[in-house]
Amino acid sequence: MDHLDLIENTSIYILREAYANFKDLGMLWSIGKDSTVLLWLARKAFAGHVPFPLIHIDTGYKIPEMIEYRDRLTREWGLAMVVGQNEEALAAKQTFPDGKLTRVQCCASLKTAALHRTLEGNGTRYRFDHRADEYVKEEDAEAFTGVIVGVRADEEGSRSKERYFSPRDTRNDWNIGDQPPEFWNQYKTEFAPGTHLRIHPLLDWTELNIWEYIEREQIPTVSLYYDQGDGKRYRSLGCNPCTFPIESAARNPQEIIAELKGGQLKNVAERSGRAQDAEDGGGLETLRRDGYM
Repeated sequence: MDHLDLIENTSIYILREAYANFKDLGMLWSIGKDSTVLLWLARKAFAGHVPFPLIHIDTGYKIPEMIEYRDRLTREWGLAMVVGQNEEALAAKQTFPDGKLTRVQCCASLKTAALHRTLEGNGTRYRFDHRADEYVKEEDAEAFTGVIVGVRADEEGSRSKERYFSPRDTRNDWNIGDQPPEFWNQYKTEFAPGTHLRIHPLLDWTELNIWEYIEREQIPTVSLYYDQGDGKRYRSLGCNPCTFPIESAARNPQEIIAELKGGQLKNVAERSGRAQDAEDGGGLETLRRDGYM
């Protein structure tokens, strides 16, 4: 087996361990490259079927192509999809684009607060109805006790402090100093009642691994990752007002892999196009301590 086979096997093992040990699981799907690889792995782990709903937090400011891609794959792959949104903040224009919040405050409102409420079964939550081919508001929604996330340790500093099975308290807050040890493939899967779990099957993958896997498996991704002819592409995807493309002529996974191996992006941070990172001092630890994705 090569390295991709080894990390694929580890991720599939983590997914199966999570499903075997925890009830009421969901999986975050941001529509980005990492969470889409995670979705692909989940389909592999469970013979083409994803046995838990996907959760997408829609800020109302995603790039339109991302939402089109989300809905197309939801239909084509028959996915159980839950969409959470902080409609109250959007209606009150309590956002960065409306000039009332900083970028970090906007993330806390439209992402973190929306995620908390969605996981708790509260707030505005929609489920895709395949028979009606539309999203319908979910009443009396169940809470999620664990959520699977496409976090990679190499992407951003605070993520390197995560574990494969990472406990949060009942408010989804993250105590970085209270992480369980994980030795080799020995993972802690027993936690006190009321503990919320974040599960990270991609923790030891790198950006290069992600693109090599996308190329090998021919995984469909949003075309925003590729140069459309203007010498720019997105390296990391987020909200339209706060996400910017980088200078790159890569038009497909092979050319992105060549860029990563050739050193063209050596001094360019993966999330350099995400303006909220710079506003938060270059990291996301403040937001992540409070339950950010």
